[in-house]
Amino acid sequence: MATPTARSRDALQQLLDAMWDFGSPEVSEQRFREAWIDDSSDAHHRAVMATQLVRALGLQSKFSDADAVLDALAGSEPPGEIRARIELERGRLLVSRDAPADAIAHFERAVDEAAAVDAAFLEVDALHMLAIADAGNERDWAQEGLAIVHRSGDSRLKRWGVALHNNLGWTEHDAGDAAAALEHFEAALLFANDHGSAEQRHVARWAVGRCLRTLGRDDEALAIQRELAEQRPDDPFVGEEIAALTGTEPPT
Repeated sequence: MATPTARSRDALQQLLDAMWDFGSPEVSEQRFREAWIDDSSDAHHRAVMATQLVRALGLQSKFSDADAVLDALAGSEPPGEIRARIELERGRLLVSRDAPADAIAHFERAVDEAAAVDAAFLEVDALHMLAIADAGNERDWAQEGLAIVHRSGDSRLKRWGVALHNNLGWTEHDAGDAAAALEHFEAALLFANDHGSAEQRHVARWAVGRCLRTLGRDDEALAIQRELAEQRPDDPFVGEEIAALTGTEPPT
């Protein structure tokens, strides 16, 4: 397989973003399966598509099918970037199987493989997954990922700041430090406003409101949730927050 350049990696990542429909993994599976078997594409492109097929299968709990695709890829002695992707998806499958502790070694290998070929986007993805899987070390992994995010001038990579700060926010919130959590949720919102999608901006703003409720700042929290309700009146999470803040029954 030819070694991809930073520009080709960026173009491929944009293509993956366009192909993914996380609300419909069945549709994503079909798209990536067709791309995987497309003989008009080069071997590297097809291998990347195969790893995304694995992710789509994992989201549907089709674990045996996903394992078979990864085993076939690994058996072809792939280069470093593809090895990083294989380890990343093996780890994700284990998290989906409720075995996060078993996933840690795979994510660590993904970090190492991605760093060795300067694939920063994949490196941060693996660090983000370590922050989810490695209980007790969430802060360290997330901060390592944020260090890469802050050094980067790539807007697409900077979008990881949303997820990493959001994860840290819930870590602090669940540990009982809502003030520290709010700082991370607000940082996630800043990243979402500057680099994220509309969905990320919505979720980040909701998290700020939820944390404000924990802090007893109910008026501010209610103002945020009502604003979000105007934008998405059928969002059940927003409805539940408004109900909690007003002492009413949540919508059914």
